[in-house]
Amino acid sequence: MKFGVCIASDISDIDYVVAAEKLGYSDAWFADSQMIWSDCYATMALAAERTERIRIGTGVAISGTRPAPVTAAAIGTINVLAPGRTFLGVGAGNTAMRIMGAPPQKIADLDRYLSCLAPLLRGDETEWGKAGNEIPIRHIMRDQSFVNYTDPIPLHISGFGPRSLGLAGRHGDGAVLPMPQNPATMETLWSLIEAGAKDAGRHIDRGLYETTALTMVSVLDPGETADSDRIRHECGAFAMATVHYAYDQWRQLSQPPPQMLSEIWDDYCAMLDKVPSERLHQRIHAGHNCWVVPEEERFLSGSLIEATCMVGTRDRLLERIDGLSNAGLSQIMVLPALEPRHSALERISRDLIAPLSELQ
Repeated sequence: MKFGVCIASDISDIDYVVAAEKLGYSDAWFADSQMIWSDCYATMALAAERTERIRIGTGVAISGTRPAPVTAAAIGTINVLAPGRTFLGVGAGNTAMRIMGAPPQKIADLDRYLSCLAPLLRGDETEWGKAGNEIPIRHIMRDQSFVNYTDPIPLHISGFGPRSLGLAGRHGDGAVLPMPQNPATMETLWSLIEAGAKDAGRHIDRGLYETTALTMVSVLDPGETADSDRIRHECGAFAMATVHYAYDQWRQLSQPPPQMLSEIWDDYCAMLDKVPSERLHQRIHAGHNCWVVPEEERFLSGSLIEATCMVGTRDRLLERIDGLSNAGLSQIMVLPALEPRHSALERISRDLIAPLSELQ
């Protein structure tokens, strides 16, 4: 099992990526949310120059904010700076789109986007444009030093639902997944990926196809519980971001909230009912994956953290990781809150990455 780190792109904090490399993290996934953080490609360029081994890519690039040719050129530019260790994660954009008042890209549009993008990442010619009015395009100066498509750029597709997981199988070299609770859940995710591949006439070799699950991991001290101050500090932002996501799914798509939110749902909705409608799309994502805003602290319980994050003793976590690895999960991508991010990475490295490395 590999460990990667999801990074709230911050062009003034490249030292965080350097530290992750030294601590044994395999991948740095730079988040692409224009109205929250720094531009991910500018940040990745600096990180590529400061690092030597850690793989660098988007976690994930948002299909609705940049045309596929622009995304291909951007990541091809990073691949000049970090040849052979550049990858591209792509998704429909839950936060990045919604914080601009727009819904994520529709599945059919994402499918067309990926159909254009994948050949461009190989340096091939493809078609781009409005449906029925496509034209052939390619990077006409790819043989110069402007971009690098010679060294492969693996394509990882974010799939948090059956149809998007199908697209990951249809187009991707890997998939970014919700954290599976157990090996049986992982097998269900595999079946959705492989169904999409089969529909496209592809065969997926599970040994070569990369699967990455996004979560936060905290190792409990003896006698510590998931609602301790330290665990709330490390995991709270990620846990609350799942509530933000559920609220958006409810208000835009009429999807009922998950059962784990039943105790807080009415009060949470009542809080947001007080926000002016023209500002609601901004308020929902306040503190997104960086900190818990004071107004939301009361919703953060130990049970919510346990339902959304990997929290346990060192031995229990190692046991769970082993089971997921055997079920075909390649990597765990962790996203700690902003202030304790360095100490959180250090603890995971010491208690989980180091012992797992010794077993290899």
